[in-house]
Amino acid sequence: VYLQNENYNVYKFYTSEEAIKCIDNIPLDLAVLDIMIQGKNGFEICKYIRDKGLKFPIIMLTAKIEDNDKIKGLTLGADDYITKPFNPLELVARVKSALRRYTLYNGENKTNHTIEINGLVIDKDKHKCLLYEREVDLTPIEFEILLYLAENRGKVIKTDELFSKVWGSKYFEKDNNTVMVHIRRIREKLGEDTKNPKFIKTVWGVGYKFE
Repeated sequence: VYLQNENYNVYKFYTSEEAIKCIDNIPLDLAVLDIMIQGKNGFEICKYIRDKGLKFPIIMLTAKIEDNDKIKGLTLGADDYITKPFNPLELVARVKSALRRYTLYNGENKTNHTIEINGLVIDKDKHKCLLYEREVDLTPIEFEILLYLAENRGKVIKTDELFSKVWGSKYFEKDNNTVMVHIRRIREKLGEDTKNPKFIKTVWGVGYKFE
């Protein structure tokens, strides 16, 4: 109801079978997935979306608050995570923020900006990332994280600053895992040595630095 009041077209399903049929047949801009759903759970649907190569934002919605569940969803490719009960206006704000990133990623509001560092090329205009001339398959939110760190290279970016800038939301302690998992996924896609990463360094207790 809240999303419809913001003039979004909303498709609502109560089983994973119905949801997957929609994913297969209707172009979507965003998915809100409840983990506890009849049939395949929200984690499996999230994996299904990413395995199909679809890059639209995914927000996980659940009553569970365990860090392991949160990390699992983010690792499978979710962009954000909201636990119940929640303020519906918070969900709308998260949806708007995710859609802004997705719109930018797909080529609108171009700014003609390219960063080149040690074989890594980040093209803000085309929203593409190349490493040694090979395209790195980043989700919109991963691209925004990498871009923000690269634009501030040499500077230590606090975790709360990175979260507020990229997610567009107020940072809380529980959001640390969200940032951490996304950084880990970016490093994996860049082929980084986890013990001695070339690009994104962890500044323990503070945040991250792009070198």
